[in-house]
Amino acid sequence: MLKTVRVPEKMSEQCTVLVGRETVEKLEKQTYSDAIKYLLDHHVVFPPELVSHIEESIKNKQLRYSSKEEFLYEAARQLLKYYNEDIVCIYVRRYTYEKAKTAIEDLGLPFTDVDDFFEEQTDKLLEQYDQWKIQKEEAEKS
Repeated sequence: MLKTVRVPEKMSEQCTVLVGRETVEKLEKQTYSDAIKYLLDHHVVFPPELVSHIEESIKNKQLRYSSKEEFLYEAARQLLKYYNEDIVCIYVRRYTYEKAKTAIEDLGLPFTDVDDFFEEQTDKLLEQYDQWKIQKEEAEKS
């Protein structure tokens, strides 16, 4: 059964772009039906209150992202990194984190961000700890 759907001109133009992009990507002719199927397969629905909170935070410059999409891509990347690298999250007060970020920037320290700083400091601590354990073992043998 074939049905017709009426869409606004702007949406029709966007669908045409998507059909073209999918045609190039798949190296075979795509239809509007293919474009709609693609959109349905790649569409994620978020609760309105979550979307509203993200949009409000972006608008008020509380987040460093310029769009919901950019925020969600980063959130997905961070979550995958968390699961793939067996990462443990720690909580730091926003004020402390932001002040540390500013200090790193203002002092021109060689860290990309606060996380990078924390990771390097932790690595140094663990190196010192490993050396301490070796010295302790040697002292116990003596």
